[in-house]
Amino acid sequence: MIITTGDRPQPEVVRRAEQLAAEVGAPYVPRGHFSIAKLSASRDGAEVLVVLQEDVRLLRPGRPPLEFHPSMGFVRAKRILRGEGDPMLEAADMRPGDSVLDCTAGLGTDSLLFAVYGGPESAVTALESSLALHALLKEGMTSYRSGLAPVDDALRRIRVVRSEHLEYMRSLPEKSLDIVYFDPMFREPLEDSSAISPLRAYANDAALSEESVREAVRVARKRVILKEKKGSSEFRRLGFDEEARNHAKTSYGVIRIDD
Repeated sequence: MIITTGDRPQPEVVRRAEQLAAEVGAPYVPRGHFSIAKLSASRDGAEVLVVLQEDVRLLRPGRPPLEFHPSMGFVRAKRILRGEGDPMLEAADMRPGDSVLDCTAGLGTDSLLFAVYGGPESAVTALESSLALHALLKEGMTSYRSGLAPVDDALRRIRVVRSEHLEYMRSLPEKSLDIVYFDPMFREPLEDSSAISPLRAYANDAALSEESVREAVRVARKRVILKEKKGSSEFRRLGFDEEARNHAKTSYGVIRIDD
């Protein structure tokens, strides 16, 4: 992966791109007058992360661009700020100030919701094993502006870490955080999920392992949560109690630690 900017970038954008490249360990390549396709071809078809004034995009030859955007997470965040409930937070039994480990961050939508509801006293860590997605998420969390201060503040508070979740959890003490959350790539994709389809080209699509769940139970004080397709056999295989919702295509599975 390489990191660059749009053509004719402002100095601030160049600075951000150079800083991101240094932080994630990827080369920064000045855009110059080259097209993104030519930049990619010059690096054997590498993925290209483009830092823009108010946007960040991930491009791969032959694939649609992937942009950082909270998408439906922004809608759900506004509902939370209005005091409405959210099924993920209810399954997690989250309380303001709780600590959360999001093991499969993707574009950070769920991490955002945990941070919005958890407030300034909460600690939300978002893990992403893919270098490309980690860089997109890191820049997006830092620079994206939604127009709503509590949402932007929540984005800035999220700690973004590049790591495979099992390795990361092995480094944690027992009962060191409140909630562990998994939203892996579904074993059976939802065909109409247009928001997730571009993400599949970059995300780790490995099945969640029983060992990862055991580690999650070891480090969590309250709940371990799994999001999956409604009725998925993954809930039973991994020992989660499925909490099905009427008219929903997805469910949350729960392992209760504090009962």
